[in-house]
Amino acid sequence: MAHAPYLREKARELRVAKRLTIDELAERLALSRSTVYYWVRDLPIEGNTSRRTAAQRRATKAMPRRFAAVREAAYLDGVASFDILAEDPTFRDFVCMYMAEGYKRDRNTVSISNSDPAIMVMSQRWMRRLTAEHKVLRYAIQFHADQSLPELRSFWGATLGIDGGTISFQRKSNSNQLTGRTWRCRHGVMTIRSYDTPLRARLEAWMDRLRSEWTVESNLRDVAQPGSAHRLGR
Repeated sequence: MAHAPYLREKARELRVAKRLTIDELAERLALSRSTVYYWVRDLPIEGNTSRRTAAQRRATKAMPRRFAAVREAAYLDGVASFDILAEDPTFRDFVCMYMAEGYKRDRNTVSISNSDPAIMVMSQRWMRRLTAEHKVLRYAIQFHADQSLPELRSFWGATLGIDGGTISFQRKSNSNQLTGRTWRCRHGVMTIRSYDTPLRARLEAWMDRLRSEWTVESNLRDVAQPGSAHRLGR
C-alpha cells in the first residue's frame, strides 16, 4: 500500500527529534510497525534518558522504556526471521491461526484457544519452538457443567503429550444453559498460554508481514484484471 511521502518524512523527523520507538511511531501515525521499521531502520535510538521531556518521563513511569526497547528489538528480530521460519509451511499456518484465534489484548502474553485437537497440536509445536527456554507453557480447558474433568484431562494430556494434572479448568459461562442445546465442544476448549513479551512482539511482526503480502497480492490481481471489482459488484 502506497503512503503519502510526508508520512515517511514525519516518521523520520519524530524518530530523530523525539527519539520515539517503532511502537510509538506506529501508534502516533496510525501505520503498521513493518512500514515504520523500513522507513526508520537506519535511524537507531539510544537508551540515554537525560534529554527526555517531562511528558516523556511521565510516560516512562506508566510503561518503562526498557520494555519498549525489548519489544522493538524483538519486533525487528521477527521481521528478520520470517523468511527462514516460513520455509516450514506450517509456520504460516500458525501465524494465520494466531491472527484469527490468538489473544491480542496484552502485549506480554501469547495465548491461543481452540477446540480442534489438530489445531492445538500444531499451535503447541510452534509455541514450544518459539517460546524462550525459561518460559513455561500453561494449559487450561473451558468446559461445560456436564462434562467429565478426568476425561478431558486424559484426552488433552494424551493429545498434546503433557501431564494432564498440569491442566487447569475454567467453567464456561453458559454451562447452566444446557436445555435444548444441539452442539457443544466435545473436548472443551483448550488454551495454551505463554507470558513471553519478546515472542508476542515477534508475532506482531509476523502478522504484519502476512497482512502486507495479502495486500500486495490483492493489488496485483486488481491491476492484472482491470474492471474485475466492477464486474463482481454487478
